[in-house]
Amino acid sequence: MTIPRLFAVIALFAALVSTPSIARAEWYEASTDHFVIYADDKESDIRRYAENLERYHAAMERLVGREVEKPSPSNRVVIFVVGSGPELRKVAGGKNRNIAGFYVPRAGASRAFVQDIRHKNGYPDFSTIVLLHEYAHHFLISGQRFEMPRWMSEGMAEFFAAATFERDGGVLIGRVARHRAGELNYAQDVSVRELLDYDLYEKNRGKRYDAFYGRSWLLYHYLTFKPERNKQINAYAQAVFQGASSIEAGEKAFGDLDQLQRELDQYMRGRGFTMLTFEPGELPVGDIAFRKLPEGEAEMMPLRIRSQRGVNAQEAAELVVKVREVAAQFPNDPGVLAALAEAEHDSGNDAAAIAAADRAIALDPKRVNAYVQKGFAMFRMAADADDKAAAFDAAMEPFSQLNALENDHPLPLMYYYRSFAERGVAPPENARHALERAAQLAPFDKSLWFNVAMMQMEEGKVALAKESLQPIANDPHGRGRAVGTKAIIALLDQAEEGTRLNVGEMLAKLGSDVAADDSDADGEGSEPGDTGDAGDAAEE
Repeated sequence: MTIPRLFAVIALFAALVSTPSIARAEWYEASTDHFVIYADDKESDIRRYAENLERYHAAMERLVGREVEKPSPSNRVVIFVVGSGPELRKVAGGKNRNIAGFYVPRAGASRAFVQDIRHKNGYPDFSTIVLLHEYAHHFLISGQRFEMPRWMSEGMAEFFAAATFERDGGVLIGRVARHRAGELNYAQDVSVRELLDYDLYEKNRGKRYDAFYGRSWLLYHYLTFKPERNKQINAYAQAVFQGASSIEAGEKAFGDLDQLQRELDQYMRGRGFTMLTFEPGELPVGDIAFRKLPEGEAEMMPLRIRSQRGVNAQEAAELVVKVREVAAQFPNDPGVLAALAEAEHDSGNDAAAIAAADRAIALDPKRVNAYVQKGFAMFRMAADADDKAAAFDAAMEPFSQLNALENDHPLPLMYYYRSFAERGVAPPENARHALERAAQLAPFDKSLWFNVAMMQMEEGKVALAKESLQPIANDPHGRGRAVGTKAIIALLDQAEEGTRLNVGEMLAKLGSDVAADDSDADGEGSEPGDTGDAGDAAEE
């Protein structure tokens, strides 16, 4: 697969493929309502891990007061349990020795990579905390199209990530974030004003490590549990949603910020921190389906993990050789053949990818990734076909079959729109609706929403385009793209509703940062990219 935006820096490919040790004896797939877990571990430990994640999701629904629509099977978060810390770092490709996990949100292809499952009584292992932190982000954006200020987003994620799962099924939420104790006690302090005013924070930020995450947790925890402050956090969020700056909203909702600072400092020195307790059986888990991977699919898992992590052209060319070796040993395993189709597509061998996908589908007509990889390969071939109309119509067939198999998979909806746009034909209304529906199914995929906004601008739907772009512009991790998106919004502010805008000219005028995609449109692959919020969460 090929995904430009990932949350760790890529190292040399040799480091990625030189350690087959993450393939051990027994791989299992655990499938729940919201997660798919691949782990080479004891079934009992994987089951407990899956149950705890479902309880965590249910706890957030209760506390946030928002029930998130159950995702389609392919839009669940897929978790790869990679192995030890060194093994995870090799998969991540970075030199960060503190990385404990990372997460890639994409339509139909959200992936999390974590260390070995480690169940601990009491406070969770840090690798688990990283996953809980990132899933909190995933959960929160799945239920709203509103980008919270960074302190609130990170403070809320830290608040939930310090969860404790008891052996009897009880869950504790809102515990003291002990993994932030060191920075709260020893790192450079961050004031309330700096938390609320991110520009002020960046201006005052030194090179020394500071307590932004710890202080964000502390402020969110205090506002949540202090009775006279509890309602203020909703008032603050509402003010920001209505257009006030974070600092303006804070002064309006919280009052005297210096007084809030004094209260927060006193709260930090206190000992009586409150937490919320869910009793055993109070949070639903749902059904958990287990599948022991057959020998061939288990043998392929280390290579599949690296492919799902993301490869560039050179890496793909080296990886496909190893994938072919496994496929030669297990020529009738549909999981192996689907992985072969992905590796062949990534390395540019579209005909071979289609052949492998067809063999996988013949053996298992429900093998989703085989349809996906066949569709990718046929779309790429259609771009160079003499009869583009016929070629793109044919390329839609595997996606149509996938749509029949899984009606709410976002990729068939996205590619239906692309089947017109890429042949130079204005997409009809139902194709435009399909792209918007795909974005609704994957609200966490900012690249997809960017494409939706571009479509809306060309249609003259100025207000809708601005609404689609706002979370991207306000993304605290967006860097150049967030700045560029704000520039697009500024131009939209000058346009009247109904004005059809030339997106190509606008992007050319604003520069490459705006148009730079942080995932490829297929949502299924990955290229080396920059760091993001998962990188922050992964550091102790």
